[in-house]
Amino acid sequence: MQIRDRLKQFALKILELSEMLPTSERSRVLNKQLIRSGTSVYANYRAALRGRSKAEFFSKLSIVVEEADETEMWLDLIVSSGILTTSFIKDLHKESLELLKILASMRKRLSR
Repeated sequence: MQIRDRLKQFALKILELSEMLPTSERSRVLNKQLIRSGTSVYANYRAALRGRSKAEFFSKLSIVVEEADETEMWLDLIVSSGILTTSFIKDLHKESLELLKILASMRKRLSR
């Protein structure tokens, strides 16, 4: 599976997770942030692919890495706080770590 497709699936799973979270105030705050950053990873990667130069691609990819890192942090907070401890979120958190490594590696290769 190509990284673009994997990021799309990840964004869809973030949206699915958003429906599973409880409706407490802290969950609502985390949910809003998670949806924003989790879907932004895919959106910004698509924008990077449309970059007009290597420099523009690198710049947009840097945003993707930042958003992926933020998404991993929100997922970690949800799991660590005990708000949701299902295998679904644990697998999604694992996927976020893998995607972050892939994206950061792509960016590092471009900076050489």
